[in-house]
Amino acid sequence: MERTSPFPQEESRIRWISADWLEEHLDDPEMTIIDVQPNVHDYITEHIPGAVYLSEGVLRVAARGMPTTFGPLMALQDIFRRLGLTPDRPAVVYTGRGAFKGWGDGLEQTMMAYALAKFGHDTVLVLDGGLDAWKEERRRVAQAFPTIEPSDFTVDVRGEYPIGYEEFKKTKDHDEVLLLDARPPAFYEGQGPWRKSGHIPGAINLPWRGLMADDNPARLKPDDAINAILEHHGIGPERTVYCSCGTGREATNEFLLFKFYLQYPNVRIYEGSFTEWTMHPENPTVTGSEPRAREAAAPAR
Repeated sequence: MERTSPFPQEESRIRWISADWLEEHLDDPEMTIIDVQPNVHDYITEHIPGAVYLSEGVLRVAARGMPTTFGPLMALQDIFRRLGLTPDRPAVVYTGRGAFKGWGDGLEQTMMAYALAKFGHDTVLVLDGGLDAWKEERRRVAQAFPTIEPSDFTVDVRGEYPIGYEEFKKTKDHDEVLLLDARPPAFYEGQGPWRKSGHIPGAINLPWRGLMADDNPARLKPDDAINAILEHHGIGPERTVYCSCGTGREATNEFLLFKFYLQYPNVRIYEGSFTEWTMHPENPTVTGSEPRAREAAAPAR
C-alpha cells in the first residue's frame, strides 16, 4: 500500500514525505529544505531547488576525548539560526549518494533529523528515498544557492530521547528492556576498529540497512517487510527499546523508526554506543552472532 504523505498520519515531531509531496510544496515560503549530502561538492553539483546546505559533520565534536559527542548548545543554536529555522515551520531533510563524491550512505538524513528534534525543532520532514528518489522521476535539480534570513531559533534540549552512560549501564539488562545494535553483522560479531571487539552483552543485532530498500539506503522498506523483520527478532511495542550502534549515528535510523514512525511508547537512544562502552576497560564485550556469547578479550596495546 502506498503511503500518504506526510506519514505516519498521526502528529509527530518527525514524519516522512514522498518526492511527489515535496514537489507540490516546493514553493512554500514557510518551509526550509536542508541538503545534508556528505560533501559540499555534491550540493554544489546538484540539489533540490531552494535547499540550503548543512553537513552533519558540524553536529559532533570531541568532549573530554570522547570523539562523538554533540557540540556545545550555543554553537548548535547559532548553526540552526543561520539556516533560518523556526521550530514550528517544516524543515525538510534529505541526502543522496552524491553526484560528485558518491559517499552518501543514507544515514546523513536520520542523523540530522534526530539532531533537529533533539535540540528543539517540532516539525521535521524526512524525504523518503532522499535525492536519489527525487531524481528517479527526473525532477528538476538546481545549482543556485538560496537567500536565507537568520532566525532566532532557541535550542530546547529534549533530554528524554538519549540515555546516558550511567543510566544505560544500570538498566540495559532489565527484563523490560530490549537493547538493539544497528551495526552490520561483521562488526557486531567481532570485527571493526574498536579497542575491544564484538558487542555489548545482551544486545540484539538489528542491522539498520536491512530496514531500508535494497536499492536505496534512504528509503524505508514497505511496512509488511519491516514488520516481518521485527517479528523475526521478537521486537514489539510492549518493550522498552534502547537503540545503539558504533558511534550513535546508525542508531538514529532505528530511533526514528521506532519512536516516530512506528510510535513505540518507550524508545531511547544510547548516543555513546559501543565507542563509549569500550572506553571503559572494565566493561565486557562478547563476540559471535548471539547476544551473549563468549567474552571478548581486549587487544594488546
